[in-house]
Amino acid sequence: MQVKSVVLLAALLFGAAPAMAADGVFRVTLLGTGTPVPSPERFGNSTLIEAGSQRLVFDFGRGVTIRLAQLHIPFGSINAHFLTHFHSDHLNGLPDLWLTGWLRPPYGQRNHAMAIYGPPGLLKLTKGLTEAFTRDIEIRKEDEKDPEAGIAFDVHEKPPGLMYEADGVKVTSFLNDHGPLVTPSYGYKIEYGGHAVVLSGDTRYSAEVVRQAKGADVLVHCVTVIPNALLQKVPAYQAIYKHLASPEAAGQVFAEARPKLAVYSHIGLNGDARVDDLIARTRTVYDGPLQVGRDLMTITVGDTPTVGGQP
Repeated sequence: MQVKSVVLLAALLFGAAPAMAADGVFRVTLLGTGTPVPSPERFGNSTLIEAGSQRLVFDFGRGVTIRLAQLHIPFGSINAHFLTHFHSDHLNGLPDLWLTGWLRPPYGQRNHAMAIYGPPGLLKLTKGLTEAFTRDIEIRKEDEKDPEAGIAFDVHEKPPGLMYEADGVKVTSFLNDHGPLVTPSYGYKIEYGGHAVVLSGDTRYSAEVVRQAKGADVLVHCVTVIPNALLQKVPAYQAIYKHLASPEAAGQVFAEARPKLAVYSHIGLNGDARVDDLIARTRTVYDGPLQVGRDLMTITVGDTPTVGGQP
């Protein structure tokens, strides 16, 4: 394919190349607000943070590349990637983002190693992916001459604490409570320009999430709604409440942390549960600002968080 044709195809698929977030801009975009359940409305869990010169992606649920493409963000422009834990719905989009981000335009070719941060076990995961896709990698290096550096992983396995710092952006991880079997499991706090965003990760009620989110500008928290009739009928659903916050539990976190804006993502609406049920149950314990997330919703962080994005 000639260079002009490649550029034209890139323009058609991605639109004009996007500018980085301007200095001082701090923005959260919910790329995917869903659960393991396949859904065209709610893709797998993933969150984009743009802060000054930095683009950061947290978790890699199903469809993450599609949402980034809808935003006209080349995959190779992400500065760093962060994993909360090893449940498949948080990483089944990782091979796609890694491999497709390596290809030539219009995908926004990554010509450097993919920087990825997370809990112990991350190195094993990335080695396994590299082995699984060895033949694909060999073919593309020979056939398409994609740069070898772009398919490498730059892995940072770290215990809870400071994970990443660049151009005024600071990312700290902390342990949440995703149940006794799901360890380690991280939440993340992102600080920039005197403001803070906290991503709870997958968790039930966690005092550590409350501590990290005290006075934060935005707290993005997981939630699952299970009607009582379903709980009684299907015992397996009882296990979900041992791993994820009910509306009342999440609302209690919001009430204690008092962020400027509480946002739901990783939203499990089980059985005949609806968003109205989620809100009503949350309001029994929390009366502050609340948004139920949707895919491609944006929150611009400032003195007063501003919500926008797709309807």
